[in-house]
Amino acid sequence: MFLKVEPFYTLHTPICWSGLILFVDALIFKLKGESFIASRTWEFLLLLPISIGLWYIFEFYNLFLHNWHYVGLPASRIYRYFGYAWSFATIWPAILEVAELVESLGLYRRVKISPVKPSRAGLFTPILIGFTFLLIPIVFPSRYWAVLVWTGLVLFLDPINYLAGGSSLLRDFKHGNPRRFLNLLTSGLICGIFWEFWNYWAGAKWVYTVPILENMRIFEMPVIGYLGFLPFALECLVMYSTVTLVLRHFLKLDWYLLREGTSAADI
Repeated sequence: MFLKVEPFYTLHTPICWSGLILFVDALIFKLKGESFIASRTWEFLLLLPISIGLWYIFEFYNLFLHNWHYVGLPASRIYRYFGYAWSFATIWPAILEVAELVESLGLYRRVKISPVKPSRAGLFTPILIGFTFLLIPIVFPSRYWAVLVWTGLVLFLDPINYLAGGSSLLRDFKHGNPRRFLNLLTSGLICGIFWEFWNYWAGAKWVYTVPILENMRIFEMPVIGYLGFLPFALECLVMYSTVTLVLRHFLKLDWYLLREGTSAADI
C-alpha cells in the first residue's frame, strides 16, 4: 500500500478488513473451539451480501445528510463497484466477529444489572421515537441529523425484534444481562479506530463533512464522530437480528445455519 502497488493501494481498506476478520475468527476458534467461519459457515457466507444491502440503507440516508463522500475511486465502473461491494461486505462480519472475540475474552463476564421488564404497551414508545428519528432526516435534510440515524434504527427495530420473539438487546436486559450490549459497544470502538486508521492511508477512501468540531480530526474522522461507532455496532446487531427473524420465522429459511437455532445474532 505504501508503495502504491495496485490493487493494494486502491483496495487497502477491504484487504485489511478481510485479513482482520480471518485473524479474529481464527483467534476465536482457538479460544472457544468454534467460530463464525468454521462453525457457522453458511451463515457467514450469507452475511456478506446482507452486509452490502444493509450498508446501502446508510448510503441512502447520506443522500440527505451529506456527512461523507468518496475520493480516489477507480475510473472503471466495474472495478469501482467491485471495491464498494467488497468493502461493504466486510462491515457486519467485522462488527460481529470482534464482538464475539470480546465475549470470548470474558471482559464483562461478571457484569450484571437488575432485570428490566418492559411492558408490551411501553415498547411502542421507543418504536415511535425511532421511527420519528428515521423520518426527520428525509423530511428535513441536514448535516446535523446523523445522530438520529445512528440511534433511530436501534430504537425502532430492537423492540420489534423483542415483540416478534427474535434476538434483542431488550431481552438481554430482561434477564439482567448487559454483556452483549457492552461487547458490541467495545467492538464498535475498536472497529471504528481500525476503519479510520486503514482508510486514512488508502488510495480509494471516504472523507467526512461532519459539522461539529470538523477541524479536530483523528485520521479522516472528526473526533466527535468516533462516538457514532458505538451505537452503530448496536445497529449492526439489531438490523441483523431483524434479517434473521425474517429468514427464520417468515421465510422459513433455517438451511443457511450449520446448527439450527444458532446465529451470530444470538452471540
